[in-house]
Amino acid sequence: MAAKAATKQEIMFVWEGKDKKGEKRKGERAGKSEAAIKAILRKEGIRPTKVKKKPKDLFGGGGKPIETKDIALFARQMSTMMTAGVALLQSFDLVAGGHEKPKFQKLVMDIKADVEAGGTMADALRKHPKYFDSLFCNLVDAGEQAGILESLLTKLAVYKEKSESMKKKIKGALSYPISIMVVAMIVSAILLIYVVPVFADMFTSFGGELPALTQVVVNMSDFMVANWMPVFGGIIGFVIVFKQAKKRSVAFQNFLQRLSLKLPLFGELLTKSAIARFTRTLATMFAAGTPLVEAMDSVAGATGNIVYYEATMKIKSEVETGIPLAESMRNVGVFPNMCVQMTQIGEESGDIDKMLNKVADYYEEEVSWLFWA
Repeated sequence: MAAKAATKQEIMFVWEGKDKKGEKRKGERAGKSEAAIKAILRKEGIRPTKVKKKPKDLFGGGGKPIETKDIALFARQMSTMMTAGVALLQSFDLVAGGHEKPKFQKLVMDIKADVEAGGTMADALRKHPKYFDSLFCNLVDAGEQAGILESLLTKLAVYKEKSESMKKKIKGALSYPISIMVVAMIVSAILLIYVVPVFADMFTSFGGELPALTQVVVNMSDFMVANWMPVFGGIIGFVIVFKQAKKRSVAFQNFLQRLSLKLPLFGELLTKSAIARFTRTLATMFAAGTPLVEAMDSVAGATGNIVYYEATMKIKSEVETGIPLAESMRNVGVFPNMCVQMTQIGEESGDIDKMLNKVADYYEEEVSWLFWA
């Protein structure tokens, strides 16, 4: 508990100083006090000339949350720094100092502090599961052990960037029709409550019997005028209950995910995106040298749908008994023949990670086509 309290008391400082060669250096670092920052800088061979608290962003930029694109940028920048021969600890300083979000800077400096204390980078990342999932941590761990950390960080950056791009396309594809439906409902409600009654009075003054369809519209208008408060209250209540059920009930979430795959057009979109995530994640794990059985847990979590999660876990159980991956994928019945055949070719040729990446590229392009169609 004491350690957690100490961490919370750390604040961000900006510093300037000179290194052993006399060259000017500057950056940002989280710490408890100016004295603590100066002591750390001296240990790193930097003579501090100025250390002060970083001013708060008056426009609210300091409150911006850490996003997936920030984690992708972290992986890419760390890989670039290490490939260029920059020391790991110094890479953390450069990456943190070059980012505009204080929360991200604090995250990177916390990771650096753990590594500086003697821990591995993978262990340091595991302390922040909100930002670094098991896939990310496991690949970093494999990279550290095999001495190819910069290479795997590049693969992780590509993976995160493609995953984020896929999510944005899906959200965009789903948000547009939902927005149209909401606007249509609002316009319809306004017409029924304010416009139709005017015409209804006009039709009544003419006398005679109204056509059946017109009478239905008038009856709907009369109902909305008389009960508009209960109707809108019911809609708002339904939305609240729906959101709470989706948030708290795993069974309801699973039901919605299964239902979503059966929707016209959008079911196809979600299915292809799940297959793309499955193949991309598995390809990344294979490229890192992760054993197939160990990789399946991370792959299952990355699919984003309960149907493909359950299928992946079934594949894992079959692979454990010696059944080939392609055959297991065919057995679960949720992967297209092309996907299974490409996987089988990859297994037979020994280039399964390349084949899976090609499958992922294909389905990502399919999602893009559906999005723009």
